[in-house]
Amino acid sequence: MKHFLTRCSIILCLLVVLAVPVQAAQSYSHLYISISDALMNTKQDKEAEAKQALKQFTTDWAAVTSEQTEAQEKVDSILAQAIAATSKEERLSALSALSNALRLLEKLENPVDEAAQRAEFGTKFKPIMTEFEKALASGDITAIDAAYKEFNIKWNKHERPVREQSIAMYGQIETQMAFLRITISSEEPDIAEMQSQYADLKQTIEDFVAGEETAQVVEGEYSLATLIAYIDEANDFIDAGDYKAASDKIREFITIWPSVEIEVSTRNSSLYTKIESDMPIIVSDLLKSQVEEEGVKGKLNKFRTEIELIQGDTDYTLWDSALILLREGLEALLIILALVSFLNKSGQTAMRKWIYVGAFVGVLLSAVAAILMSTIFNSATVDANREMMEGYVGLLAAAMMIGVGIWLHSKASVTSWNRYISKQMGNAISSGSVFAMASVSFLSVFREGAETLVFYAGIAPKMETSQFVLGIVVALVILAVIAIVLFKASGKIPIHKLFAVATVLIYVLAFKIIGVSLHTLQLTNKISTTIVDGLPVVSFIGFYPTVETMIGQTILLVLVIVTILYKKKSRK
Repeated sequence: MKHFLTRCSIILCLLVVLAVPVQAAQSYSHLYISISDALMNTKQDKEAEAKQALKQFTTDWAAVTSEQTEAQEKVDSILAQAIAATSKEERLSALSALSNALRLLEKLENPVDEAAQRAEFGTKFKPIMTEFEKALASGDITAIDAAYKEFNIKWNKHERPVREQSIAMYGQIETQMAFLRITISSEEPDIAEMQSQYADLKQTIEDFVAGEETAQVVEGEYSLATLIAYIDEANDFIDAGDYKAASDKIREFITIWPSVEIEVSTRNSSLYTKIESDMPIIVSDLLKSQVEEEGVKGKLNKFRTEIELIQGDTDYTLWDSALILLREGLEALLIILALVSFLNKSGQTAMRKWIYVGAFVGVLLSAVAAILMSTIFNSATVDANREMMEGYVGLLAAAMMIGVGIWLHSKASVTSWNRYISKQMGNAISSGSVFAMASVSFLSVFREGAETLVFYAGIAPKMETSQFVLGIVVALVILAVIAIVLFKASGKIPIHKLFAVATVLIYVLAFKIIGVSLHTLQLTNKISTTIVDGLPVVSFIGFYPTVETMIGQTILLVLVIVTILYKKKSRK
């Protein structure tokens, strides 16, 4: 029995040990994305967007716990410097240091032997280089091209230690490979030039394996806007017939590409892959004796549009924020005004306070719902899929706005409005109870508050907090003025005309939200992206030149037209 219990105890201990989960290494990928956003916006002089990205980093960083307290405190210190930065150069320097400090923390939490990593990379890559050298020695262009493609595939598979240990060496290898690809794809490939280019590439790889930092750092500040500028300049040279200058400009694009590629890869991995594989081919195509100008420009313009799509993170303005509260608040205000006016005319002024009580409770419960919504959107479990949720919630908000717009349209005539108000007041007064009066007021306010929350959830993640709050304040001020005017001039203002204006505004905002939300889902690869050539990105109204976003916005326009025609027919 004793031995049996002993064995059971041992087995139980083993089960307990095996059952204890191994703590997974923390992922900091979302933090690097925030740093990348801050860097990109700072380079483009978008100070507000850079501060918003830093705010997002601060929120996410607050949830991080680490046993490497010294390294964590270092990140805290540099983060404070980045937030307090007063100039572009100061912020860029702090953001670069912040990225390095975060990378150091990650290395301390997940210690690796960098020398061993380099040796392993060299061991894996040596046979790949040997195969390419054999093909290069044969002088057979077809064999060289096939060997290079295999070389590129294996590089993409094993490049990680190079990128993690030295961005400069990684960038130099990527650039040397691209130039080698250009020579291989040229109309008359020069074997001697290939051999010279490969010798430089091989030396850089061997230097990395030996732990030597020999890369020439690409000086300057580059961003997605820089890539677009290079493409525009190349297109101008093509239009002028100077294909050599155009190819040189794309070579410059390739040279600075490693400094910008992370901004593309974190937002659209398929675009990152296409640019890396196709840009060297475009350089070769431009140097051929017969240049297919339209084909080359088509490729460049498609890349330009796709880069502009990920660059143009649409921000809503304070007026978008104000419009939502104005529309919803106006509806609740008009219903409350109608109830109060009816009580005044029926001599039951003592019951007015219950209407105000109902409205106040509606505001309170809407505020509670707002806090719950904010908590959900900022929870750690949701963070990884934040953009996806923004897209779906935005579409929900747009759907509700369409319904609201149709409802508004139905009340944009004197007869329809009077019929609606008479029904609302009649139901309340017929009950002869205080509770009924307060309930109508409460439900009016809470219903509008609930709709407002969904609308705000669709746009709040895409705008600055200051603009968001300012929009609400502006709306409240306007509503206060309207309330005073309405109560002073009760019964004299054509309320149905206010609804007609609100209908137009709500449809315009729904158009924008549909475009932005579908675009967000495209960036997260939840829906496909089919570029329509020749059309611009108009982020101010949420227009993106893709088939998917245009279909969504076309459906809205069709619904609006059908609603207008139906109302006209009903009136006849």
